[in-house]
Amino acid sequence: MTKSSVAESLIMAYRSAYYRAGAGRDAITLRVDEYSEPLSRLFAASGHRCAAFITACNPYGAKESPEANMRACAALRDRLDRYVAQPDQIIEGMGIDPSGEWPAERSFLALGLDLETSRALGREFGQNAIVWAGADAIPKLILLC
Repeated sequence: MTKSSVAESLIMAYRSAYYRAGAGRDAITLRVDEYSEPLSRLFAASGHRCAAFITACNPYGAKESPEANMRACAALRDRLDRYVAQPDQIIEGMGIDPSGEWPAERSFLALGLDLETSRALGREFGQNAIVWAGADAIPKLILLC
């Protein structure tokens, strides 16, 4: 396996983040390498067996302005609409740094987005990594560079 060019400190930040999809009582909070019962239930209810949690904010781990991040996320949402069958299968969310060093990043949980497409979208939007879960409902950190 090829060693990643992503700084170890960023990898640790990605691993410790909370990946929250939805709002209120229906929100799902994902953690890397931790089984998610709510995600498993969502898969069962939707008929999907995979999902990607993806953002377009702060490409390559460099902080961008809120306006630039907003534009990038709008473009990502447009791209996701091409790959996901129904709009309700794209759930808005936030990537949250529990240390508070990074502002929360607008993100999307896209149901049914296979790993290959998820990687391609992450790379297209300059991301170091995405979070992807298969049928086991265990989110994995997928490094892209």
